[in-house]
Amino acid sequence: MKEPARRKKTPAERRTVRPVPAATPAARRAAAQAVSVELAGAVMTVAGDLPRALVVTADDGLDRLPDGPLNPHEHKTLDRGLRALVEYQTGLRLGHVEQLYTFGDRFRTAGEHSGGARTVAVGYVALARQSALAAQSAARWQSWYDYLPWEDWRAERPPVLDQVIAPALREWAGEATTAAGRRERDERLSIAFAIDGGSWDPERVLERYELLYEARLIAEARRDAASPGEPARAEPSAAHQTGQAMHGDNRRILATAIGRLRGKAKYRPVIFELLPETFTLLALQQAVEAIAGVRLHKQNFRRLVLNGGLVETTGRQARQDAAGKGGRPAALFRFRREVLRERTATGVGIPILRPPGG
Repeated sequence: MKEPARRKKTPAERRTVRPVPAATPAARRAAAQAVSVELAGAVMTVAGDLPRALVVTADDGLDRLPDGPLNPHEHKTLDRGLRALVEYQTGLRLGHVEQLYTFGDRFRTAGEHSGGARTVAVGYVALARQSALAAQSAARWQSWYDYLPWEDWRAERPPVLDQVIAPALREWAGEATTAAGRRERDERLSIAFAIDGGSWDPERVLERYELLYEARLIAEARRDAASPGEPARAEPSAAHQTGQAMHGDNRRILATAIGRLRGKAKYRPVIFELLPETFTLLALQQAVEAIAGVRLHKQNFRRLVLNGGLVETTGRQARQDAAGKGGRPAALFRFRREVLRERTATGVGIPILRPPGG
């Protein structure tokens, strides 16, 4: 006997999602116990022309960002939880705090390799003025270019790009198994690292880190590639020259925070959160350059902040020693808060570079 033809489903029926069976209370409790939530803060400051991140030393001897588990009973909000953790660990009270991203890849912590809970980190970027840390604290301010040396273009195109990164990435691109794969990798190198004619976009910090990680040109990638219980794989020579490794995925969190800060500086006055209440135009330019990792044209920059109403003069001058030897003392300025009501975009411009010989 011939079977009847099956009725075709209507478009509405095809879009219907079959409900997932409800988990039992015991299953829900087990799943909750298998996941822990921590808060991690990329706390940024600027000291002169040096951008710094707040770090502490992890149990494995590597630097890590201030972090800790969320306490659902004591931390009314995630924001308050992060502030409490940072103040407890470093003695620093945070100013501007902004949620960054949620980092939840499997095996992002060593504990999960040994059967521990999967850890999901809610990352934050926080801005602080340079200040002394608590005497009993083991925290310190560290230049973020120690971890991401290819991001600092202020003096010149970073030598590590041409001496280490570009050759290693070209070799990695050539290892693609298809012509289309090689073209795709070559395009990513050009866009992210300004290799072979590309432009350098200061905001693509995370994209560059992820590319190096994928090509296993940084220490964390070689470590994470090891199977649970196995030692980390031997690192290629490039991994020893591409910046200081950090605990867990903290370098990824830091790269995400730097990219966010660079992008936001173009349309919000976040840079003033890093400066004292009064400052010289030179100090302001140095702070912007430190964050952006590129040099700015002095006259164009001053024209931007003055004509744009971002700052106003205090009528006072810096001390003679702050102005350098000879010359007149520099005028002191302050952030002009009225600009927040006058304009929707109140940041400073950060240029995209087209380096020669890229």
